[in-house]
Amino acid sequence: MGIINTVPTANPLKLWYRQPAREWVEALPLGNGRIGGMVFGGVPRERIQLNEDTLWSGCPRDTNNYDAINYLQRVRQLIFEGHYAEAQKIIEEKMLGPWNESYQPMADLYIAFEHEGPIADYKRELDLETAVARVEYRIGDVIYTREAFISAVDQVLVVRITSSRPGHIALRAMLDSVHPYSLCRAGDKHMVLHGRVPIHVEPSYVSSDNPVIYEEGKGMEFECRMAIITDGVVSEGKDFKADNVNAHDGIRVEGASEVLIILSAATSFNGYDKDPALEGKDCSEACKRMLWDALQKSYRELLDDHIRDYQAIFKRVDLYLGTSEAVNLPTDERLRALQAGADDPQLIALYFQYGRYLLISSSRPGTQPANLQGIWNQEVRPPWSSNWTVNINTQMNYWPAEVCNMAECHEPLFDMIDQLRINGRKTARIHYGCRGWTVHHNVDIWRTTTPAGGSAKWAFWPMAGAWLCRHLWEHYEFSQDEEFLASRAYPAMKEAALFCLDWLVEDSDGNLVTCPSTSPENEFITPEGKRCAVSMASTMDMSIIWDLFTHCIEASRILNIDEDFRQQLERARERLYKPRIGRFGQLQEWFDDFDEHEPGHRHVSHLYGLYPGHQFTFKNEPHLVEACKRSLERRLQHGGGHTGWSCAWIINLWARLREPEHAYKYVQVLLKRSTYPNLFDAHPPFQIDGNFGGTAGIAEMLLQSHEGEIYLLPALPRAWETGYVKGLRARGGFEVDMEWEQGRLTRAVIRSLAGRRCRVRTSIPVEVEYNGKPYPAVGLEPGVIEFETEKGECYYLYSSEIKKI
Repeated sequence: MGIINTVPTANPLKLWYRQPAREWVEALPLGNGRIGGMVFGGVPRERIQLNEDTLWSGCPRDTNNYDAINYLQRVRQLIFEGHYAEAQKIIEEKMLGPWNESYQPMADLYIAFEHEGPIADYKRELDLETAVARVEYRIGDVIYTREAFISAVDQVLVVRITSSRPGHIALRAMLDSVHPYSLCRAGDKHMVLHGRVPIHVEPSYVSSDNPVIYEEGKGMEFECRMAIITDGVVSEGKDFKADNVNAHDGIRVEGASEVLIILSAATSFNGYDKDPALEGKDCSEACKRMLWDALQKSYRELLDDHIRDYQAIFKRVDLYLGTSEAVNLPTDERLRALQAGADDPQLIALYFQYGRYLLISSSRPGTQPANLQGIWNQEVRPPWSSNWTVNINTQMNYWPAEVCNMAECHEPLFDMIDQLRINGRKTARIHYGCRGWTVHHNVDIWRTTTPAGGSAKWAFWPMAGAWLCRHLWEHYEFSQDEEFLASRAYPAMKEAALFCLDWLVEDSDGNLVTCPSTSPENEFITPEGKRCAVSMASTMDMSIIWDLFTHCIEASRILNIDEDFRQQLERARERLYKPRIGRFGQLQEWFDDFDEHEPGHRHVSHLYGLYPGHQFTFKNEPHLVEACKRSLERRLQHGGGHTGWSCAWIINLWARLREPEHAYKYVQVLLKRSTYPNLFDAHPPFQIDGNFGGTAGIAEMLLQSHEGEIYLLPALPRAWETGYVKGLRARGGFEVDMEWEQGRLTRAVIRSLAGRRCRVRTSIPVEVEYNGKPYPAVGLEPGVIEFETEKGECYYLYSSEIKKI
């Protein structure tokens, strides 16, 4: 059937297309944090590929290497003697562990339509304002419409199909899965798919004769239940014929004007420490209950509750960066136009909001954190197991959570940290004889904290727990919630700091260093000319520990507790191996100025202290900021930033360096080089961290607050000459709106959420107004003012030449 198209009126917050999705990275994502769906929009067959965030291969197991500690001192001795390659060989042979398990696809919902005649006026879209996917087309004089959403309120997928003329819908709805399953009818309008995933899946990059292992009675169970509500005639679907439809029986509907499909999904997952086969939840009962509850509501009630819940988060932030004629083009055509050199600031604003949409859709209170692919995956052996890679990728997923006003979306990561602390204590003790807790670079749903297999350059890196603690501190910084700091953040931070205190050892000069140490996934050239990853005191290690100790010290003061421990951290922080500047003026990545094996490496780990950390700032370490800039320039000169997430990190780094045109260039590069037609990030293949890092980077260009002040428009590029943003959050407990014209701030509103003193930096002199009257502010230096605030009140900043707000 041919497709004839017309151009609809564009909505700035919609992704839309003239053709159905041909590939997975063209489909449109839906999600409620727990259930994910990819909507292809096909005619004559729709496919909605489904995930459930707890569906993983494997079961709890002890992955600790009880022999590792016996080699630690020998490895340290070799490193101090300069025998780096020999130390790495021992680590890889004696101190690593098994691979993680893999995140699994659940099922596919297929809807096969019985259509006759050519299809005209086809359009599919995803409305970011409502989190509803929609397909519309015409056959003859009949317009067919599908709407789909996944409700966080009711925990179901809802699909509504209508025709503009009565009785013109004929379809068959079917469920399928890549895993072994059984299928049964539960009444004439209900269907149940019950399956089981593998007990083990080897990562896709590991060669194996038997990479996917199913065992009877082992592995996690899952279930999907589908109900159909319609004014048409319902029957079994086995006699229905349509092209490219799988062979399983479905539910057939004919002569309908409207069909409503509601689908629930559940697994037997019962916690990271319980075997889902032996101690699992009853997924059938959970599925049945959720479906029954949803069926008590009308479609309008389901839709309204879904939109109300979603918009409570999404509507907090609004961004306008300008527009162009391209706003009327389909999203894939706009992307191609941008790649060809067109300007499209509204596409950048759409990309920003799409990142917020994806986090809201993949990370909600009570769910799993967003993994490498958020919650969307169709592969049994997904790229990098679709796990939580905690040497940058998981952390990047949550960079926009606080600044982009989605703090509750951060909660699943905090839950995971709580669970990792338990397993991580065992790993710290068994592997290294240390107190506290540790995590290495890969985590799965069973909360594995041990090193994975393979090379030490990725597997041996026990600093992930310390980095994850930054997210706890950030939540406090933005919220000023001292109860959260006392009950949840500080205990985890303190334990991570205890691990670091024990992990640190003295070098020959009396400095405290990590040893062994790697800089995630990168390698240097030894003096003997060998490629190697293992040495001591990598810059990232030392920056993360400086960060953690600093936050623990400050938290201890705020809470007025642990004075002795605070002093111990202060003394240890003073003795940490200091950052070094190398022969090219760059910040060294390793303790020595080694030659780099790959000068354009995708990781920029040594720049952690610039972003996301705050060790290197223009105020306290300007010479190290300049060294960071030189390091970044060298990386990029040698081809760095070639993956989507790496490019996103570079945006944030340039923003911190207050280099707006460089930051904007890499926003463009991210969209031009590392973005799929559905705006998913391309590693390649798909990896969602680049979406989240890109959104955070755009926010960082507009607002910064890491130096004890709110800096308005710190890296505004010329391309965004006029615009506004509403609802960004700043550290200290503030929410900020801004408008600008001709590249200059015209007005701002600062809402005080915690009643703290507010310090603001601007590029132009501003005055403060409160309740319609001038409000006293102290000028600290040119462009910097400070004023008192009250919780819940708004303060208006404006130039005396600009009309007051």
